[in-house]
Amino acid sequence: MLFFWLLALVLGIACLAHRRTAPFPALGLVAGFLLLMGFFSHAPGWLLLLLWLGWLATALPLALPELRRRWLSAPLFAWFQRVLPPMSETEREAIEAGTVWWDGELFSGRPDWRKLLDSPRPQLTEEEQAFLDGPTEELCAMVSDWEIGQQLDLPATAWTHIKQHGFFALIIPKEYGGKGFSAFAHSQVAMKLATRSADLASTVIVPNSLGPAELLLHYGTDQQRRHYLPRLASGEDIPCFALTGPLAGSDAGAMPDLGIVCKGQWQGEEVIGLRLTWEKRYITLGPVATLLGLAFKAYDPEHLLGDEEDLGISLALVPTDIPGVEIGRRHLPLGAAFMNGPNSGKDVFVPLDFVIGGQAMLGKGWMMLMNCLSVGRSISLPAAATGLAKFTSLVTGQYTRIREQFNVPLAAFEGVQEALARIAGNAWLMDSARILTASAVDQGEKPSVLSAILKYHLTELGRECIGHAMDVHGGKGIILGPNNYLGRAWQGAPISITVEGANILSRNLMIFGQGAIRSHPFVLREMALASREDRHQALKEFDQLLLKHIGFAVGNAASSLLLGLSLGRIGDAPGDNLSRPYFRALDRLAAAFALLADSSMLLLGGELKRRERLSARLGDALSHLYLASAALKRYHDRDYPEHLQSLVRWALEESLGKAESALDGLLDNFPNAIAGGLLRVLVFPLGRRHPGRSDALDAEVAGVIGRDRGDPALEELLTGCYRPQSADDPVGALQVAIDQIGRSRPLLQKLQAALKSGQLQPAPGEPLVDAALAAGLLDAEDARQVRAVEAARRRVIDVDDFAKDELHLREGGIR
Repeated sequence: MLFFWLLALVLGIACLAHRRTAPFPALGLVAGFLLLMGFFSHAPGWLLLLLWLGWLATALPLALPELRRRWLSAPLFAWFQRVLPPMSETEREAIEAGTVWWDGELFSGRPDWRKLLDSPRPQLTEEEQAFLDGPTEELCAMVSDWEIGQQLDLPATAWTHIKQHGFFALIIPKEYGGKGFSAFAHSQVAMKLATRSADLASTVIVPNSLGPAELLLHYGTDQQRRHYLPRLASGEDIPCFALTGPLAGSDAGAMPDLGIVCKGQWQGEEVIGLRLTWEKRYITLGPVATLLGLAFKAYDPEHLLGDEEDLGISLALVPTDIPGVEIGRRHLPLGAAFMNGPNSGKDVFVPLDFVIGGQAMLGKGWMMLMNCLSVGRSISLPAAATGLAKFTSLVTGQYTRIREQFNVPLAAFEGVQEALARIAGNAWLMDSARILTASAVDQGEKPSVLSAILKYHLTELGRECIGHAMDVHGGKGIILGPNNYLGRAWQGAPISITVEGANILSRNLMIFGQGAIRSHPFVLREMALASREDRHQALKEFDQLLLKHIGFAVGNAASSLLLGLSLGRIGDAPGDNLSRPYFRALDRLAAAFALLADSSMLLLGGELKRRERLSARLGDALSHLYLASAALKRYHDRDYPEHLQSLVRWALEESLGKAESALDGLLDNFPNAIAGGLLRVLVFPLGRRHPGRSDALDAEVAGVIGRDRGDPALEELLTGCYRPQSADDPVGALQVAIDQIGRSRPLLQKLQAALKSGQLQPAPGEPLVDAALAAGLLDAEDARQVRAVEAARRRVIDVDDFAKDELHLREGGIR
């Protein structure tokens, strides 16, 4: 009987969850259920009394405002103020930066799929497509990863091409001489370059993400924009941005770099300016930059500008030819050749109008950086990582068709198929997230939380893809030389993990730590009320907000349980027969995530900030819900094509499995075991539903990258990838070999059948083709064709070797 009472309670509250109402109608409905069950049941009177008393104890404090404020809201408000973790100004500005988009829907526990599916599908303009097909394709053909590594620089022709065709000006509006491309076009260009060379991509993407141009567009004065943007667009100025220093990496607030407001001489006149002293490192394009964007802390000890002395983090543009600027030395990040190095300056005087945005923007540098960084991390690094995944899909899929062991192509081995599936599945999932997020930026969003998700997960998945590719290629991948198309990408894979927010930081502190406050429907407003000085009015507003928060939390608890018990079959869902169950699964997990996020913040308070592994698991769940949403959005935008179904299924099973695993791990490690047990009943009432991909699904997806050129699923996977066709190019040689094998397949099958039947028995050491020619199984033209196939295979399989005199270091090492 107690079970039926509890079920009635859950059903009543579920009405709240699915009708998005205030809590009172739901509580009234629950009371009605209790009354009805009490009337028709034979439950003992004492149990009915206890249940009614429990209901009254819940309903009365909520129903009577004065009672609710005194006994519920006021104590909770006081508790909330006590447990609220201390927040630095830089943390506050990071949290308030950017906008909330689909992450807010996931945090609500009730995502509105129409909002996502109705958002516009990104499209390239004719001009953008022509730039990809023309200058971008041409630039890729100009470079070789091996030669870049040997010279430790791009070839001069590539630098000239970059400047002439405006690769540094993709985001600069046309009125200033730039391209004025969309975020999606910017992402497409960066991705294609990354499929050719990470060094090439890095050279181009940094000025188009976090750099002077982005900052000038959003915060520069009209005079600064008119002066600098045309010079940046034409390549007359090469920019870099100096943020990280030896003593301040992730904790930018600890930077010791100073700008002291003072009077000084500038072009023969005494003006108010800044005396700058700094030391920076890891600065991309730094060794060749002519314009240095600089982050520093500004101080006004003489009060030349006002009463405030500590002005805060500020940003300025410093021409590198000013006396005192030390620039030009290089770092070698794991041997990568893109320009990167330290710079410094001591007592370098610049006028105040060198501050980006002028005097009015002094002290607002961290806010400026956070807003611009969210856009850059949404585009540049995700595009580069996706390019790497597409490239490994291309070369690994082709190599496993060409390379044989035991007379069987590598692609036929199940162990290899597992690696191929992860490469192909990851590449398609990463591409889906990249496209969706670039589209959000083009809609005017500055998705700070989603950009952290993309930065972390896509760079990690890119590193995973190159790792699997190296495993499959074996010795081919580890012998450096002109024929090795993987080695330098493998060497450089950790670089993207460390930049623009180290991945450990992003996962453990930023994704959920920032998202829980920024994207939650109520927490940011509650925090703002907790810091208000007018306590009486703040308490009244907190009381109203708390009422909505309670309804939100109870509704998500009911939704999670009800959807779990019903196996996700309640309510309407968009999509086709394949995607509809996945939409419902995401509804269930979004409700579960929202419940656990609320419960963790309620029970742990400020301690959650220090429980990084719990925060990381919540961040993982949110991330995989977003990646799964992106996959479904892409499938919808393509109008549910059948050829994508295996990739969609792989992406969703992978994402849902990892989301469930993250929530399961959170519950296993929940500090309060009793609360963790109760939450597990609500989240997984029938256990986990998505263990991950099956072996059969892996085999299907592995087969996609083993198909012939022109297959729709393969072309969808590789779209945007640079694909050279010449046999003189080590990547082009793969396609040449595939084509020759395809044309000669009947002859090759004929020889294999003759060997198997004993009809062909070459003498020890005798070439197979010679034996077949002598036996009359092949004529001269057939033999020539088979020899050409074997030569093409060897061109792919062979690795480089060098004479002793070709391998030497200059005396004393690198100079």
